[in-house]
Amino acid sequence: MDAVFALLEQLGTAAVQLLAQPFYYIAILFIALQYMRQIRLERQMFAVRLHVWPRLLGRAVVAGLLTGLCFSVVGAFIGASVSQEAVLWLWGSAVVLMLFRIRYLCFAYGAGVLALLQWLAGLLPLDGLSGWQGDMMASLEAIDMAGLLMLVALLHLAEAMLVAKQGDKLATPLFLEGKRGKLVGGYMLQGFWPVPLLLLVPAGGMAGAEHTALPWMTLFGADWTQGWSIIALPMVIGFSELTRSMLPKEKARHAAKGLTLFSVSLLAAALLAWWQPVLLPLAALVSLVMHEAIIWRSRSVEAVRSPLYVNDRRGLRILGIVPGTPAEAMGLEAGEIIAKVNGVRVYSKEELHASLQSNSALSKLEVLNLAGEVKFVQRARYAGDHHQLGVILAPDEQANYYAAAGPSSLLELLRSSRTANRRGRSFNDSTVTANDDISAQP
Repeated sequence: MDAVFALLEQLGTAAVQLLAQPFYYIAILFIALQYMRQIRLERQMFAVRLHVWPRLLGRAVVAGLLTGLCFSVVGAFIGASVSQEAVLWLWGSAVVLMLFRIRYLCFAYGAGVLALLQWLAGLLPLDGLSGWQGDMMASLEAIDMAGLLMLVALLHLAEAMLVAKQGDKLATPLFLEGKRGKLVGGYMLQGFWPVPLLLLVPAGGMAGAEHTALPWMTLFGADWTQGWSIIALPMVIGFSELTRSMLPKEKARHAAKGLTLFSVSLLAAALLAWWQPVLLPLAALVSLVMHEAIIWRSRSVEAVRSPLYVNDRRGLRILGIVPGTPAEAMGLEAGEIIAKVNGVRVYSKEELHASLQSNSALSKLEVLNLAGEVKFVQRARYAGDHHQLGVILAPDEQANYYAAAGPSSLLELLRSSRTANRRGRSFNDSTVTANDDISAQP
């Protein structure tokens, strides 16, 4: 019973620490800003709001809390030793890497670089260092790098699960420049989740630690003889993908498979490094190379597939559906083709509008679904209905804006923040994607 009370006391203390730390609130603010920028991008391109940012933020916070709870329980039985100092090193390395490439703001790269630095520090004669340099080297060498890599693997596994479940609901349609300069439709899938972790760590003289025996057995043999404690570690996980050739749900599944493969591979490599520390460089390379591999995998698939969201001889391709409009009520879906409206074939948005106006009482559509089969849908027309039924069509030559690649590093982003586009209007609402930044361009 004493052990249970001790556990509850430590959990309560860690929860108070989490609420007192600014990092969790900073993470929520960062996510809110990202979603607000995403919605502004939608308004710039389509003059409609496809998402509501408070709703997106609320879902992210709830999902992050549940994920943090689940993985905190799993981590307690694994018993890997990850200190607050190790997480600060992880955040610091990720921020430094972001200066060179924004997409390097990922714990996989930070943990891989730290593991290589620790391994190199063990090969070099650094015993004579003193002052702040000696303190930094001692701090780096004290990190349980196998445990840190394991934490990164578990975070990516959580990310894979969230992407599979919520990824397609976070998709934003875009007009993009194709390989030959022609505009095509596409989707940006982007999501972030604040994940508060409560991690079990050996006390090692830590103030407020519990000096009784641990109430359960752990998988790893950390030194629990000096007691144990629970610390709060606010983390952020997120993903970003860009597709021209897949439906959002298909792209989300594709991304989730890649993340799952990466997390399982890194978890296995971290276990090997814990069993044989000499294999730590191998685990570091897995963290770096495998993460690059899943990005290359996504790009290569997109490169060999034809763009999906383009108009053709059959009619007008649907890029997106505005929520709460007749198109949603009629069951129209992204990727389908509108072939006829009120019995007339349509090949442009002007023809679509004219055909809808030809019947003031009813809208009858002949649509080719994703399987290429014909389906007929109809709906009565009401005053105030969207002029295109709430359908966002694939771009034509008259498109006013498209999403263009922006600066790829934080330094480039800061240098270009004062530049304007050719219409003299600056678009600084850039959004991180799997490849580079995306911003609206005329």
